[in-house]
Amino acid sequence: MARDAVGIIGASTCTEQEYERAYNLGKGLAQMGYPIICGGLTGVMEAASKGAFEEGGIVIGIIPQSSPSYANPYVTIAIATGIGHARNSIIVNSSRILVAVGGEYGTLSEIALALKTGKTVLGLETWHIPGVVRMSSVEEILKAIKGMT
Repeated sequence: MARDAVGIIGASTCTEQEYERAYNLGKGLAQMGYPIICGGLTGVMEAASKGAFEEGGIVIGIIPQSSPSYANPYVTIAIATGIGHARNSIIVNSSRILVAVGGEYGTLSEIALALKTGKTVLGLETWHIPGVVRMSSVEEILKAIKGMT
């Protein structure tokens, strides 16, 4: 049975703590059988990809460039779009739930798109805006996702 993908969004540069949290999030989601979808590059995206990949999970990377070679080494399916940040819409629309870990303006755009389309956005140390469900730990996020699906 196919499972809906969980979108992991966050910046291409991140703190060590954000990297560790995203890694554990990817790992936990893979253990629960969820494929993850992300931007497929570095930072939070790489950390979540690595965690899921090491658990044998499926990692779909929506790459902003026109070549899949830009994907981090943990992406199992790279989709090269050549459309830059417009690819954020693909990530949002292809995800059942989104989790924001940290993030900069690209993450903010993904959050806005997700909220506009009625998607649930769980946030860990991210933008504090109405509609984002603030979470305090990876464990809390994993428990919430399990309860929503």
